[in-house]
Amino acid sequence: MLKSVLILPVLALCACEAYKILVIFQLPGKSHSILGDGYVRHLIKAGHEVWYITPYPKKDVPANLHQIDISEVSASPLESLTNINAVLDKEQDLTDESKFFDLFLNITRITLNNQHVKNMLDDPNQTFDVVVVEWMLLDIFAGFSAVFGAPLIWSSSVEPHPAILELMGEEVNTAYTPDIRSSSAPPYSFVDRVHSLFMNSALKLFKFFYYTEAEKGVYDTVFGPYAAKRGRELPSYYEMRFNASLVLGNSHVSLGQATTVPQSYKSIGGYHIDDEVAPLPKDLQKIMDSAKDGVIFFSMGSTLKSEQFPNILKQNLLQMFGGLKQTVIWKFEEVIKDLPKNVHVLQWAPQQSILAHPNLILFITHGGLLSTTEATHFSVPIIGIPVFGDQYANVARAVKKGFAKKVDLSYNVAEDLAVAIDEILTDPKYKSKAKELSFIYHHRPVSPGKELVHWIEHVVETRGALHLRTPAFHHAWYQKMYLDLAALVLLCFVTVCFILRIIFKSKSDLNKKNN
Repeated sequence: MLKSVLILPVLALCACEAYKILVIFQLPGKSHSILGDGYVRHLIKAGHEVWYITPYPKKDVPANLHQIDISEVSASPLESLTNINAVLDKEQDLTDESKFFDLFLNITRITLNNQHVKNMLDDPNQTFDVVVVEWMLLDIFAGFSAVFGAPLIWSSSVEPHPAILELMGEEVNTAYTPDIRSSSAPPYSFVDRVHSLFMNSALKLFKFFYYTEAEKGVYDTVFGPYAAKRGRELPSYYEMRFNASLVLGNSHVSLGQATTVPQSYKSIGGYHIDDEVAPLPKDLQKIMDSAKDGVIFFSMGSTLKSEQFPNILKQNLLQMFGGLKQTVIWKFEEVIKDLPKNVHVLQWAPQQSILAHPNLILFITHGGLLSTTEATHFSVPIIGIPVFGDQYANVARAVKKGFAKKVDLSYNVAEDLAVAIDEILTDPKYKSKAKELSFIYHHRPVSPGKELVHWIEHVVETRGALHLRTPAFHHAWYQKMYLDLAALVLLCFVTVCFILRIIFKSKSDLNKKNN
């Protein structure tokens, strides 16, 4: 009897309700896929049933994971926006918002036209407890929440920024809150503040006048019939895009800044990093173990490929790396002949395992948030070579925090890298700062993966977490700016002036009459 009494509390602690969760990461980029896979891994581990819309389905998946293959979106790859030669020759403007909107809208249309996605939406018996969607410029996927009648959670792949915070009702101050395209980090100079205000205002106007109607058209056309089949009227696009319960942000104050965020924004930066570091392949382990002067790891990520570099750039980099006493591991997508003895090329690199090795002393990266997060996780200083998107902002923050140097992608990149490498490796402050920020990064009550699961479960168990919803949504924009009060004050002032004018005019007329 005593044994049963002791077992019952344990069973109660172990018992948890499994939820049915739809996770949508539709962008055909490996870094986005890694973030989506992170959600799936943690939710599956917690015992939930996950339906996963992804361009990169896996083999041999567990029974509680249902993958919906949308690999056809790869016909519109992100790589199409990053032609290295065009960037080097200043022929490609990667700040052109229309290119990104056009690409993402096309990916959205392809995803929604996928037969498996259509079958899921068309099934009136299909239900979900919550819908998690990666947000990237467009808000159309809020329609999944509308059709299934499930709470919506936006997943933000970058640091908190004005566009994502506005979806949660937070009107941010651009004088100190960077946009994802910013190439500088606060505190801002006067010119930086003006530029930040202009860029954010331009983006809002661009989306309002250029893309909102296009998004609304897709939303109404696609999701309207599915909602009607379930006997419900589709909420308006303008209502649904602001109807999310939470934003789960791939961010942390150690990487970014102490941005003012609403209660409905939760930082879970680093959740994609494996709980246990995977062992290195034996040949790579041997190379890193025997590197008595340390290892420098160079990778331009998954979207930007080193093989795209012009030959002259490759040769200059190899010559520069060959002159170093350190061992260099370069993630390179093709075979290179006649490598210097200290340079090793990997077509695929287990990045987290490399960064975790004690002989790794420097990481040369494109500055993607996953890479900068992993560098902070493993306390490694970096040299950032940003090319597009949030990479400029990530590198700018890392430089300002003191554990990084920035090098521009140019035909002189080898010479500039040599200078930056020498400075970082000869000045201990960079490694010291990396260790300090790594401590801040790790010093949390729970791991980011556990927090991810907690908040998703919290949204389900509280039927949408309405208690976290800001009261700002209950007030019109003119009320938030007190324009109604200003109008009342102005009206009172005009009224008083008008009355006084009548009084003075009457007295003047009376005086004239008496005279």
